[in-house]
Amino acid sequence: MTRPLRLVAVSGGMQRPSKSAALAEHLLDLIAEAIPVEQRLIELGPLAPQFAGAVWRSQVPAAVERELVAVEQADVLVVATPVFRGAYTGLFKHFFDFIDQDALIDKPILLAATGGSERHALVIDHQLRPLFSFFQARTLPLGVYATDKDFVDYRVRDEALLQRAALAVHRALPLIDLTRNTRPSLAAQRAVA
Repeated sequence: MTRPLRLVAVSGGMQRPSKSAALAEHLLDLIAEAIPVEQRLIELGPLAPQFAGAVWRSQVPAAVERELVAVEQADVLVVATPVFRGAYTGLFKHFFDFIDQDALIDKPILLAATGGSERHALVIDHQLRPLFSFFQARTLPLGVYATDKDFVDYRVRDEALLQRAALAVHRALPLIDLTRNTRPSLAAQRAVA
């Protein structure tokens, strides 16, 4: 029997409750319904005061280091961020600046974002895909973008968004399945390099 996949979501929302966290949780749950996973949600809002002023990874406290390691050791990532001035939040980027540049190679990543209106929907393709392309990650085919009107009490309620999220996960599952038992460890990747 194979072990459950380590599924980690990172929410770049700075507030609680957060629509980005709600969207990330919804996507986590959809994946968990389809395949055995150990899931974890990392919310950057509560962590922000602990790493906002750090310049080097050696400066982050143990709580932040644990979350960075969880991202690096995940088999699959879900990332969700609110759109702020046309891009992901600065602290979202700052958090990923601490991730080892080889830790996400070939890792499947489901991209999601939330914004006040539809005009920011391209943030997934214009901001998030290039960021994770740098890491040589496998960004999954469909991203999921949600606006304020898609939520009721910080829960995904819009039927079109529910369908898009389900389709994104459905299309991602064959690619996620490829990683099961085939992903080399970070140590093995470095040995080859």
